[in-house]
Amino acid sequence: MRASFLGCPVDLLTMAETVDLACGAMRSRRRVQHVALNVAKLVNMRSDPVLAADVANSDVVGIDGMGILWGARALGLPAASRVAGVDLLAELLAACAQEGFKPYFLGATPAVLHQALQVACKRHPSLAFAGWHDGYFKREEENDVVRDIQTSGADCLFIGMPTPRKERFLAAHRDDLGVPFIMGVGGAFDVLAGTVRRAPVQLQKLGLEWLYRVYQEPGRMWWRYAKTNTVFAGVLAQAVIRHLIQHALDAPGAVPPGPSRIGG
Repeated sequence: MRASFLGCPVDLLTMAETVDLACGAMRSRRRVQHVALNVAKLVNMRSDPVLAADVANSDVVGIDGMGILWGARALGLPAASRVAGVDLLAELLAACAQEGFKPYFLGATPAVLHQALQVACKRHPSLAFAGWHDGYFKREEENDVVRDIQTSGADCLFIGMPTPRKERFLAAHRDDLGVPFIMGVGGAFDVLAGTVRRAPVQLQKLGLEWLYRVYQEPGRMWWRYAKTNTVFAGVLAQAVIRHLIQHALDAPGAVPPGPSRIGG
């Protein structure tokens, strides 16, 4: 089910539904692009037209962050659960191993990428990769990377490059890659490789995974989250107030606003 949240499209899917959709795309060879929506991405869309277009043109916009999940529920959307990008990657790698689909990893440093590939293959011995390339290629090497993906026969492409580089890459080459399922995974390769730890489950449930990221990388993360979380809270508060007012006006017996008189 597709809905609109603060002007952004979101798909209210469970993890199982998202995995089924991805596997269906790989079986039929019909291209499906997935975007994981979190607070930072939603806020950055307001000032980055390339990012906004990438999200708007995606086939599936999953609810990645707890802030998005709670905000959607506050506005009356029937959002059942989040589908975290790092968890979705893990589920899809398991599905690839089971069904014989071949993934392609694009992104991260060579060392992190190599470690992520090793971990994935250790977890799933039957998993066969179509190919891989780190994310630190030069602009003049980009066409070679695209050709490698095209000729790899990959069933799914997981891109671990930062915004907006990932969005610019997809805007230029999405229709030519020939890969059925495409998904941006943010820093999931680092998590898979073990170079970045995920927050404890309890912190994830409390919506404080971002705080754990700040704890691990304060110099890089504190300003990003301070800025985006503050903007998101303000935008959401305004939307919730409008939603409550509209709900009150739509209630049976509500009196619509009109001209007022002072005195008799």
